[in-house]
Amino acid sequence: MKTLLIVLGAIAVLMGVIWMAQGSGIFPYPASSFMIDQSPWIAYGAVLALAGAALIWAARRR
Repeated sequence: MKTLLIVLGAIAVLMGVIWMAQGSGIFPYPASSFMIDQSPWIAYGAVLALAGAALIWAARRR
């Protein structure tokens, strides 16, 4: 269970960072993505990355 939570947390952190990069225009892939240069996706990505980090932290404390 602990390993599963850590893997899910890592995936959430990675997705959050990608969302932030797309929202800020740093990672414009795919070119037709609706997320590119859209500032709300920076905040959504930050929230997801923080939630993933919290999940990893909680799993490691168990």
